[in-house]
Amino acid sequence: MVFVALALLAAGVPGVATTTALAQTAKSKADKPQAAKPADIDRNGVLILTRGAILALDQANKTGNYTVLRDLGSPGFQANNAARLSEIFASHRQQEFDLGAVAVLEPQLTLMPQIEPNGMLHMAGYFPSLPLQVDFELLFAPVERQWRLFGISVNLSRGGLQAPEAQDKPAAASPAGTPDAPTAEVKAKPKT
Repeated sequence: MVFVALALLAAGVPGVATTTALAQTAKSKADKPQAAKPADIDRNGVLILTRGAILALDQANKTGNYTVLRDLGSPGFQANNAARLSEIFASHRQQEFDLGAVAVLEPQLTLMPQIEPNGMLHMAGYFPSLPLQVDFELLFAPVERQWRLFGISVNLSRGGLQAPEAQDKPAAASPAGTPDAPTAEVKAKPKT
């Protein structure tokens, strides 16, 4: 997965860190460890945030223009310029990720929305599609009473339930004189 916050931490970009690093920072500042709290956000809020962030990334990947994605982010996310975001998501463009299906699919959350000790909204899950599903992890920072993108991780993986691969079954012999059952396919009559 490409997690912008992870990639940016490795690059040393100021203002962006991983959730693990954030948790460790919060731990060192307080005597007792703080725990994440469930976020007070409804289903519609989750849909708006997840779809908005992933569709913005999809459009940036398709156009090669990351300025809107950058501008939608929090000040910590905006520490990246458009060229840096283009580098981070180069593999998405090369693999021609199409994330447009998230516009109509319902996300399945694997990490329910929670407020981390640093005040950020954190959630993760996937959009169930076949043959590949869209896995995501998102981190939002509060900016002027709005949740703004701070970190994004999006990847494609094998979808959930898969239909079994078709296996050739031996054809059952029909008794002499009995016609074949009707099918949707056209069959040639055997020559006699």
